[in-house]
Amino acid sequence: MNLTVIGAGYVGLVAAACFAKNGHKVFCVDKDKTKIENLKKGIVEIFEPGLNELILKNVNNNLVFTNSLKFAVENSSVCFIAVGTPSLSDGSADLSCVFKVADEISSYINSDFIVVNKSTVPIGTVENIEKILKKNVQNFEVEVASNPEFLRQGSAVSDFLTPERIVIGAKKQNVFDTLKAIYQPFFYDNNKILCVNIKSAEMIKYASNAFLATKISFINEIANICEKVNANIKDVQLGMGFDKRIGKNFLESGIGYGGSCFPKDVKALIQIAKNVDTESKILEACDYVNQNQVLLFVEKIVKKFNYDLEGKNVAIWGLSFKPETNDIREAPSLKIIEKLLKLGAKIKAYDPKAMKEVEKIFSNQIEYSKSASEAAENADCLLIVTQWQEFVDFNLKTLKDSMKTPLVFDGRNIFSIAEMQKHGFSYQSIGRNSIESESVCNI
Repeated sequence: MNLTVIGAGYVGLVAAACFAKNGHKVFCVDKDKTKIENLKKGIVEIFEPGLNELILKNVNNNLVFTNSLKFAVENSSVCFIAVGTPSLSDGSADLSCVFKVADEISSYINSDFIVVNKSTVPIGTVENIEKILKKNVQNFEVEVASNPEFLRQGSAVSDFLTPERIVIGAKKQNVFDTLKAIYQPFFYDNNKILCVNIKSAEMIKYASNAFLATKISFINEIANICEKVNANIKDVQLGMGFDKRIGKNFLESGIGYGGSCFPKDVKALIQIAKNVDTESKILEACDYVNQNQVLLFVEKIVKKFNYDLEGKNVAIWGLSFKPETNDIREAPSLKIIEKLLKLGAKIKAYDPKAMKEVEKIFSNQIEYSKSASEAAENADCLLIVTQWQEFVDFNLKTLKDSMKTPLVFDGRNIFSIAEMQKHGFSYQSIGRNSIESESVCNI
């Protein structure tokens, strides 16, 4: 089948590459000419495991990159919209790109056509897309659908190729049948394909992300209590996670969630509720706890230095919002750097993939190290912000010997309290305030 994917960001690029791998002819469209020219050469700006290899295998065969929406639409029968919907100042989603794309698509439709929205949008948006299309297209049948994505950055390719479920929101059976046929190569279990009405599909996306975000905020609030009562949050997480009703996923305490989805989707759902005169106190609390978690982490640091960080050498390990990605959107590292700079700290940062992205924001205000060991050299303290595996595996003796002061603030709980004390570190983590709180099996 010939498909168009509009938007060569995380969602669009992964979708285009995976559809092409499974035999579809895919036209991936983006207005950024430099990005498209690079993609034609197999140069991928975003880091996502497996994506670069997938593009190199399919580019100029099943996968065609272009700036021409006209060329793509005229040569396909199904179009997926995967453009950004960033937050506005009030927390609602900015839909200008979505509606602009819908309007542009309508100019080039030359046969019966299906438009599928993959962007995360408020309930009712896809029906507004339909109004735009049907107002502008008179001579052909144009149908719309909602097909939200559930990709995790760092495992997006595998998530797309082996999905846990496919959600399709549509009005007509032929649309369901067409989309089911497109996704059929990805699995053989039709029970994983959920066909619902359009508004339900839009809500499933928001509700899923908001629930996972709430789970993270909940365990962070429990972690803050654990610190006060001398309990160990890692043991609490483990004990809770064994309960199948709760599960262990998204139950890791730390310095909060980030990325392109959770922060904006929680805020957008809060705004959606307000627009229909409905309270969303749990979501509002979720958002508050998440934002406050970073502030609490910074407060630990400044208290340790008696509120005087002027001229202190602060090393930061990890800049991306999570490991296995270079995405820094809503990353806790950005808020931490901003606040520490205002307090006069000198920052040396290292991340395996995200330093170029951070440099676009902070330029020469901070120093960018070539390795974790270089960042830690002569540091007055070290902050662990992203749990990259190379940090977990780092030799603690080497770390202590390189630092000016063996003081570590671990925002991801990657080390054992006992091991850190054994190597002579002053160590603060999340939800664990002393060796006495650590379980016997960890000592």
